[in-house]
Amino acid sequence: MSQSEEKEVVSNPEPETVEPSEQATASEEELANQETNSEEPSELELLQKQLDEETNRHLRLRADYENFKRRAHLDREAADKYKAQNLLSNLLPVLDNFERAMQVESASEESQSLRKGLEMVYKTLVEATEKEGLQVIEAEGVEFDPNLHQAVMTEADDSKQSGIVLQELQKGYKYKDRVLRPTMVKVNE
Repeated sequence: MSQSEEKEVVSNPEPETVEPSEQATASEEELANQETNSEEPSELELLQKQLDEETNRHLRLRADYENFKRRAHLDREAADKYKAQNLLSNLLPVLDNFERAMQVESASEESQSLRKGLEMVYKTLVEATEKEGLQVIEAEGVEFDPNLHQAVMTEADDSKQSGIVLQELQKGYKYKDRVLRPTMVKVNE
């Protein structure tokens, strides 16, 4: 083909004719595709939603782990602080028995020397328990406190105020800030 013919072909291309019915169907298909795209989330949106869910899950697990570590630390501290509680609770009847044994009157010289030995052992035991944090709960002459005292009897005494402890029937003990055994008391009405 010659150059002039090429120019003619290029300069007079035949325009494509699109029928109006074909144009309408094409735009309907585009609208339908856009509607389906807006109704169905895109792959990017799905991935973003999954990422958000996994991030939230990770943050919750991390918070749970931090709470677990904090609780374990507090439990360890409490265990260290109150490590002697069981031993001291088991020694309370021993202290009671020593006190009862020392209340017995001794008539002979032998029994007095035995009593002296009991007093020495009792004193050493009391000192050792006090070093661990055992404290006697004061009761006689103080106001009744249900957190520290256990009222087993009441009596009317006009010389004292109502609610005052008249007599200590059994010693009570505290270990640090916990009550191991409340004091059994007689309270004024």
